[in-house]
Amino acid sequence: MIVGPVGSGKSSIFNAILSEMIIHSGKLGIKGSIAYVGQDPWILSSTLRENIIMDQEFDQTRYDEVANACDLITDFNQLTHGDQTMIGDRGVNLSGGQKARVALARAVYSNKDILLLDDPLSAVDAHVVSHLFKNCILKYLEGKTRILITHKTHILE
Repeated sequence: MIVGPVGSGKSSIFNAILSEMIIHSGKLGIKGSIAYVGQDPWILSSTLRENIIMDQEFDQTRYDEVANACDLITDFNQLTHGDQTMIGDRGVNLSGGQKARVALARAVYSNKDILLLDDPLSAVDAHVVSHLFKNCILKYLEGKTRILITHKTHILE
């Protein structure tokens, strides 16, 4: 986990890993595939399901596990068309917390080796933070490299 005050360079570490910054000295080596969840989740104008699976093959079992780990089941049940609900431009019909959980689910569903999580817990309330941290980041993603930027210092232990 990476914690620190606003402007201290936390996100810049991810930018360096993603080759979005010029490295003036030293070397950076990455072994494995990377999924990145940014501070501002991006949402396609498509169905909720398509926003999660993107252009990957649909696997019902993995999808259900990811949706549960990312605390999306209640959202699916509340929406008129469930995960087939069309999401407007930039996720206009989703809350900030829903957007964050959809972006996290997309990264988790991608099944990459390394997950760079830039404060995906900031837009969700305390009980959702607990669920995402325990069930997704610690349990479901166990065995993968996970780097989490967060302001939720109570989960550091």
